[in-house]
Amino acid sequence: MQISLQDQVAVITGGSRGIGAATVKLMASAGAKVVFCYRNARASAQTLLAHSQAAGWQVKARRADVSKAADAKRLIDFAVRQFARLDILVANAGIWNPDPAPIEKLTEKQWDEMMDVNLKGVYNVIHHAVPQMVKQKAGRVIVISSTAGQRGEAFHTHYGASKGGLISLVKGLSTELGPRNILVNCVAPGWVDTEMCSSVTRSARELRKVSSGIPVGRMARPEEIALPVLFLASQMASYITGEVLNVNGGNVLCG
Repeated sequence: MQISLQDQVAVITGGSRGIGAATVKLMASAGAKVVFCYRNARASAQTLLAHSQAAGWQVKARRADVSKAADAKRLIDFAVRQFARLDILVANAGIWNPDPAPIEKLTEKQWDEMMDVNLKGVYNVIHHAVPQMVKQKAGRVIVISSTAGQRGEAFHTHYGASKGGLISLVKGLSTELGPRNILVNCVAPGWVDTEMCSSVTRSARELRKVSSGIPVGRMARPEEIALPVLFLASQMASYITGEVLNVNGGNVLCG
């Protein structure tokens, strides 16, 4: 069975690079009409749009800071205006700072920024997307969390807390929205070879250190995270909700 999202409409946050861009490409190639947002990476967004146009895909981009409720609303409204519906929301936008932040030095500003983007930003887009899905009597919400949300992350506790909050959000929303035929799931990647992890991939020593802790011996490619997202958006996952799908090469084993 080949995955088809023909004529479905997807909104993907943080879609200009990394996991987000890979997800845009996969969903568009599966037939979906896609709106993605970016915050600062305008050049990457334009490159992705040019690629999509050359491929004949229906893809549109909009600048939005989803940590701001008004921006999140404008993003969802834009998608509905463009394509008249909303079937899939992929809440992918997030930040991570590679610099260690011991709790006694972790500032209120650092904590608030992490929560605003990684947790509040996801709430914002879901809050504004769900009414349209309720109206359509169906929908899929897929949230990108992290292994850090399950095991915690020493010296990055604000990041781990934000991603753990997403998992709890998914669990609660899955039971709340299931009766309305809206399925809510989570993908939890481990290390992924994206720009966000460039501080590791630029250093051969750091890359060896990270890779040695992963049973398959390497970081994931962005497409290897986007493919499970595509699965959760498809009819293959029509009876799955409230799940955390771990995609980490065996790095963190959760039973």
